[in-house]
Amino acid sequence: MRVRVSPPALKNRLSCSRFLFEKTRQKRYNNTMINFLHTFHPQRIALLLGPITIYWYGLIMVLAMLLALLVAVRLAKKYQIKSERVLDLSFWLIIFGLLGARLYDVLLNLSYYLQYPGKILAVWEGGLAIHGAIIAGLITVVVWTKKQNTWLWLAIITPALALGQAIGRFGNYFNQELFGRPTNLPWGIPIDLINRPNQFISYEFFQPTFLYESLGCLLIFILLILLHRRFSGKTHQNQLIVLLYLCLYSVLRFVLEFWRTDDTPTIGIWRWPQIISLLIIIFASLSYYLIRRYARKK
Repeated sequence: MRVRVSPPALKNRLSCSRFLFEKTRQKRYNNTMINFLHTFHPQRIALLLGPITIYWYGLIMVLAMLLALLVAVRLAKKYQIKSERVLDLSFWLIIFGLLGARLYDVLLNLSYYLQYPGKILAVWEGGLAIHGAIIAGLITVVVWTKKQNTWLWLAIITPALALGQAIGRFGNYFNQELFGRPTNLPWGIPIDLINRPNQFISYEFFQPTFLYESLGCLLIFILLILLHRRFSGKTHQNQLIVLLYLCLYSVLRFVLEFWRTDDTPTIGIWRWPQIISLLIIIFASLSYYLIRRYARKK
């Protein structure tokens, strides 16, 4: 005896089958990504061309800068700003941002660089501190804009910066640096013996803090882009975008520092990046409060 299935019931069965298929495929994809992180051993060198050595860190940083620049150009068009002006500012931001990031790292690890001064210029080995880049970038934008539409320019730059950070953290992955504490989690990343901290020399797998920060920065980037689409470029809206970025990234960095194992100055139980992050959170929150209070009085 044949059983007839009504069209609505057949449609429901097909929808259920598709859902189960997509769920199974997504699960397999997630397992593949986890297995990749757990088994792949990243190497610093991407390519050797005779005497020329090309490092993954450098390639990823260039890619991060190019995509960040593309985002800034696209956002600038929304506010009728020519791409030439964005390129002009970006040129100085890249130069002073890199200088600021390197100088900040050198000052934090001054004893090491005094012992090995030749390492100061070895940026392909890492050592670009984002807090130094942010400080240098803020100064550069203020000077370049001559206090005209400064908040708008900062609002354009911050989503680009967040995306650049999301991509750039993979450079730390290939350098096997800035990872977290040892872990038994299935997505723990293997770290070569030479790169492990002395206190964790017997452990093989560590927290992928680079990935946590990358995903966090990607979420911040998406949020800021959504705000740009909703906002019309008014000053208080631009201020919200900039100060929100400073708060969100600082919260993210503050939390991740609990897992990080790299050497950094400490004050009591707090690592230096945590202290700076707290100061930025206080500064950004207080600034927004005062700005809004002043605007209401006007």
